[in-house]
Amino acid sequence: MPRSLHGHSRTAALCLAAALLGGCVYYPAVPYPAPAGALPSTFDRAYDAALGALSDQGLRITVQDRASGSIVGTRGAATVSASVRPQADGTTRVEFKTSGDTDAGLSQRVLASYNARMGR
Repeated sequence: MPRSLHGHSRTAALCLAAALLGGCVYYPAVPYPAPAGALPSTFDRAYDAALGALSDQGLRITVQDRASGSIVGTRGAATVSASVRPQADGTTRVEFKTSGDTDAGLSQRVLASYNARMGR
């Protein structure tokens, strides 16, 4: 008798477990937009990418003014200036200018670093 009682207990326990699991429902989280200010603005992303691009190419940052969108970096006699400006349509305009005694590929390398930092 004890064996058959043990078999019934096991069956009852399995049925109870199945019933409990059947009653559990999982509802996935509902996605919602990030709160305002949680993501960097296009200006901030572009400014940080321009600053990083000049640093990537070994330029020493001599001017860094986020409020005016200006960045200037030098290496030897070479100077690279970056200008970051918000546009009326919500986009951001970024310009790089080189001056002084620069090697031929410096401006292209700065632009490539900028594009890489922007995920392009």
